[in-house]
Amino acid sequence: MEPQSTIDIAHFIGQADAVGKGLFVVLLVMSAVTWYLVVVKAVQASRTRLQAQRFLHAFWESSSVQAVASSLDVEPPREAFSRLAAHAITAAGHHERRDAETLAEGGTAADFLTRAIRRVIEEETARCESGLTTLASIASTAPFVGLFGTVWGVYHALVAIGMSGQGSLDQIAGPVGEALIMTALGLAVAVPAVLAYNYSVRANRLYLSRLDAFAHDLYALLTTGSAIGDPGQPSAPAPRSALASVGA
Repeated sequence: MEPQSTIDIAHFIGQADAVGKGLFVVLLVMSAVTWYLVVVKAVQASRTRLQAQRFLHAFWESSSVQAVASSLDVEPPREAFSRLAAHAITAAGHHERRDAETLAEGGTAADFLTRAIRRVIEEETARCESGLTTLASIASTAPFVGLFGTVWGVYHALVAIGMSGQGSLDQIAGPVGEALIMTALGLAVAVPAVLAYNYSVRANRLYLSRLDAFAHDLYALLTTGSAIGDPGQPSAPAPRSALASVGA
């Protein structure tokens, strides 16, 4: 039997049993899901950032809250900042026009406005976190899937060598080396997932911090008639008694 001198992934997959091929397919699916989430989240983040910048510029350049409401009626909200403004303005006007007829409308105008703002922030937080659990799961399990594939491949390679009765180094190195491919694949899947998860968590934290700052400015604008700090700049937090649970 001619010794095998090269490590070939195609040869390894061809010689693998159903378990080995199944693990290889699982790693491929994990990799595809990871890169799909990376691309989708990158496109969404870029589009959302541009839309938010345009809206914030238009918002602070508007002459009044009524002008903002009119523009939102013409162009429906497409991202979190405009949705937050639309819901907050609607909530403020709704509470002024109607008495508290239901439990959802109970409390003071400030309480009603706070609930509307908090609801939008919580919905946006949930949207930002979608897919992160999948990335974290792939990052933590892919190396072990690859390692299990390697152990399984080495076991079957050693069994085959033992049955053939040829235990030279040349006969062992090829199959064992090919089995290590599964560990390398597991790491190749896990590393991008870890990097994408960490980047997404940090980007979401910064994005939600900007949204929370805008929520405080919007709350102050709708309750007192003036925003906190300079328009368009991150502001100092409003009194925690007013927005104690916003962004929590």
